[in-house]
Amino acid sequence: MHFAPDTQEALEFVVVLGNTDPGASRSGTDELATVEQLAELLARHTYSGRIDHDQAELREVRVTRELLRQVWTLERDDAVEVVNRMLREARALPYLIRHDEHDWHIHATAPEAPLAERIRVEAALGFIDVIRMDEMGRLRVCAAPDCTGLLLDLSRNGLKRFCTVRCGNRMNMIAFRERQSGR
Repeated sequence: MHFAPDTQEALEFVVVLGNTDPGASRSGTDELATVEQLAELLARHTYSGRIDHDQAELREVRVTRELLRQVWTLERDDAVEVVNRMLREARALPYLIRHDEHDWHIHATAPEAPLAERIRVEAALGFIDVIRMDEMGRLRVCAAPDCTGLLLDLSRNGLKRFCTVRCGNRMNMIAFRERQSGR
């Protein structure tokens, strides 16, 4: 599957952000519980513009995390309503920009807008491409029964089932043991 680079980057960030949730994180804890953890996340996944590094910003990003996890699991037509609302509430006005190491790509909020709003709008722009290409099936939740990790399936055949190799290996081992006990 091929998306525009900024679309892919926005969707990959949604996966990373969504997988900080206690039910999806590797640690089983909320990996976005502190301002410091948010700063660490942003050090790995750069957002240009205003970053406040305070509790209010952390609360808003956590609310955004839950919203984006919800959109990830919606059917195409249901996702349209939520994506349009995210764009409307932010008064998004798309424009092309080139900064840092990024070539021309789309932003739709001012750099001074709150971080959570910019995250929602960039995710919404990514969701727009997924919806237009009728590829909502590429946005999945891990098939492991005890995991709620998000996954973005960019494979050619669209058959990726697990959020990490760890989940895939664990489920393969369970299946292997079940086959062995049946002999």
